Amino acid sequence: MAETDAPVLRVLVVDDEPLVRQGLRMILEAEPDLAVVGEGGSGAEAVALSRTLEPDVVCMDVRMPDVDGIRATELVLRLPRPPKVLVVTTFSSDDFVLAALRAGAAGFVLKRATAAELVAAVRAVAAGASLLYPDAVRQLALAAHRPSPAPYEGPPLTPREAEVLALVAQGLTNAEVAARLVLGTETVRTHVAAVLRKLGARDRTQAVVLAYEVGLVDLGRPG
Repeated sequence: MAETDAPVLRVLVVDDEPLVRQGLRMILEAEPDLAVVGEGGSGAEAVALSRTLEPDVVCMDVRMPDVDGIRATELVLRLPRPPKVLVVTTFSSDDFVLAALRAGAAGFVLKRATAAELVAAVRAVAAGASLLYPDAVRQLALAAHRPSPAPYEGPPLTPREAEVLALVAQGLTNAEVAARLVLGTETVRTHVAAVLRKLGARDRTQAVVLAYEVGLVDLGRPG
């Protein structure tokens, strides 16, 4: 359990199944540092509620009527105060999950996850720890990978930036990357920022997905 004096994270739950929303609400509201500020049943409601309620995190289903979770993710991330988006999905191999990550979702968790795993995922994306399951993201990218990846046409990465990106793709934090490469944490943070800028990525998860798709990270290597 989190400390009772921890800042309260505002969470919006979006799923087209009322029972799923109810279950997620019960799990999240059992934690003193989490508050469910609203529920939605479609991507359109996700956008409207995110605009008015300004949540810190949106727990977003991807397969919904009206506007799906992929388009909803794109739209909520354009808001003046964009939340983090955590995809809550039934199947980790779903192409919709990869598309949502490409659109800027910070991570994903399975609906069959334990309560503790869901809570940890919400806290992680709220704190900026985007890449929750690096091997699963690699497998998603591998499943969708074209025989000949689209060539990378952006600004070239330096050798050090490429090293940092490869370690980020393995799920390492800045501190862990710094220890592995014998660098200062601030130096690693600077390299990560440069990688995000060059790839045009919102966060680490999106950077890794893009890097897989253009061959900057080797899909054959385990994450």
